[in-house]
Amino acid sequence: MKTATRFMHSAMALAIAMLFIQCKNNTGQTAQTTESPAKSNVTSSNRLPIAYVNLDSLLVKYDYAKELNEKLIRRQENARASFNEKARELDKEGAEFQRKYQNNAFLSQERLEQEQQRLLKKQQDLQTLGQRLESENMQEQVKMQMQMADSINNFIKEYNKNKKYEVILNNTSTLYIDPSYDITNEVVDMLNKRYHAKK
Repeated sequence: MKTATRFMHSAMALAIAMLFIQCKNNTGQTAQTTESPAKSNVTSSNRLPIAYVNLDSLLVKYDYAKELNEKLIRRQENARASFNEKARELDKEGAEFQRKYQNNAFLSQERLEQEQQRLLKKQQDLQTLGQRLESENMQEQVKMQMQMADSINNFIKEYNKNKKYEVILNNTSTLYIDPSYDITNEVVDMLNKRYHAKK
């Protein structure tokens, strides 16, 4: 569960960075063009041409984000189960070695040392496996975060072609935003429709 939360927060941070880049690019482009429809509407209604997305809610409600999170959790559970199985095998062999040692069951000192070396090698292999599995899980997590951030970023670009906002913010880096600027539910609904249409 801790990893899932870390995944969601990491994905959120990546999506935030991409959204800020998107907003900065859009602001530079809008400054060069004539007054957009959103600007004229904003002036007449005294509303700013901005919106925000609640990223926590988006990541909880976006089906693609949920699917990626579940996939990551399954992968981590499988890796943990595989590692734990090998660790149990090593523990059994270590206990058997200890029993033989205490009962003087080794035929020679050389045979005792060979068995010690074999168990040490197996322990080192297990540590290497643990590090490799952790590294693979981290790489997969980064890959999934990038996929999700890319999905959200591409959608926001398409979404804003019609909406003409100058800035689309996220709520995680602000102290207060008028709730009437919140477009989260609309964005989530459209993201989910697009995601299921692609499936």
